[in-house]
Amino acid sequence: MDVLSQLAAATLVPVVVLDDAQDADGLAQALVAGGLPVAEVTFRTAAAEESIRRMSARGDILVGAGTVLTPAQVDVAVAAGAQYIVSPGTSRAVVERAQEHGVTVLPGAVTASEIQAALELGLSTVKFFPAGTSGGAKAIAALAAPFGGVSFVPTGGVGPANLGEYLAIPAIKAVGGSWMVPAGLVRAHDFDGVTDLVREAVELARGLRPAAA
Repeated sequence: MDVLSQLAAATLVPVVVLDDAQDADGLAQALVAGGLPVAEVTFRTAAAEESIRRMSARGDILVGAGTVLTPAQVDVAVAAGAQYIVSPGTSRAVVERAQEHGVTVLPGAVTASEIQAALELGLSTVKFFPAGTSGGAKAIAALAAPFGGVSFVPTGGVGPANLGEYLAIPAIKAVGGSWMVPAGLVRAHDFDGVTDLVREAVELARGLRPAAA
């Protein structure tokens, strides 16, 4: 199963910010135990590279790198074991470097022009970010009409209260969020608490996603 198929099967993509790489294994174990062996580790902290390395070395979790802004970060992420790359915007340089590595890349795109730019780079799935302030589910539904072959992974402002609005849209491949991996619980090493939140999120998504999706 390829990366995009794995993301679609998971439905949810936990967006992880780790301040200490020592917490990476505990968090990965919580995700696996909760039934969601997927993570997008953001390059917002100095611990990202080592966290990706530790999580990917386990072999039981699909690990991606998020907030990737430069080709150099793509190199670092892939070398650490990242299986996919996520960028907040559509950067030709970032996309092409990921493609050179043969790694799946999800560039951020919230306008028709950005989606067309992604299509021109040979992509058919984009990250819709920040979803909450860019029109949310209604905007995605509107964009999906002219871009029939494009799939979206909305992230930013998505949570249990509005998850159903997104999952009802066939063009949405998966949904990114951080509510099931709160930084406070991770810093407190409360991985049992994270496991419980992850399990609840998985059950919620399973109940909300249309059977045909």
